[in-house]
Amino acid sequence: MKQFIVNKIRESINVKEAICQDEPLLNTIKIVADTITHSLQTDHKILFCGNGGSAADAQHLAAEFSGRFYKDRLPLYAEALHCNTSYMTAVGNDYGYDQVYARILRGIGRSGDVLVAISTSGNSANILEAMKVAREQGMIIVSMTGSTGGKMKEGSDYLINIPSADTPRIQEAHITVGHIICEIVENNLFGA
Repeated sequence: MKQFIVNKIRESINVKEAICQDEPLLNTIKIVADTITHSLQTDHKILFCGNGGSAADAQHLAAEFSGRFYKDRLPLYAEALHCNTSYMTAVGNDYGYDQVYARILRGIGRSGDVLVAISTSGNSANILEAMKVAREQGMIIVSMTGSTGGKMKEGSDYLINIPSADTPRIQEAHITVGHIICEIVENNLFGA
């Protein structure tokens, strides 16, 4: 059992090592942090969406921006779109689960806002629908996926495709990368 645990930790480390060796991905992470910084500086929102563990990651990262990360600073407008269960269940029931994020973006998404869409497969139907609406609204689309990017690859302004096909390892890396982006944004806005 101990070796099993060690092997899983090493798998996670290997994915992060692969990110460290991926110059285009590292550059994209920096560009995303700068893009989110600019969006917040110009009074726009950062909106997150995902399903299952990726919804938990969306909520986690939104809280880092809107609450605090390292610095005791002003809150930033970041929101995970799935947190209103009455809305989610009503829209899922009345319009279909594939519309739960698209519908809310029609109401609150504005040009210059950033949508951070999280899906390990890159193929979640409700995320793809949200991306269509985000594009119509003039939002900037950041996709966080696994290695291939799935169908989300085509609709993204910026693709953070973690070099793995293993869902837990992808999700662990999404949080790591999300934390790095949050720290860069915080430093950009409030000083290093």
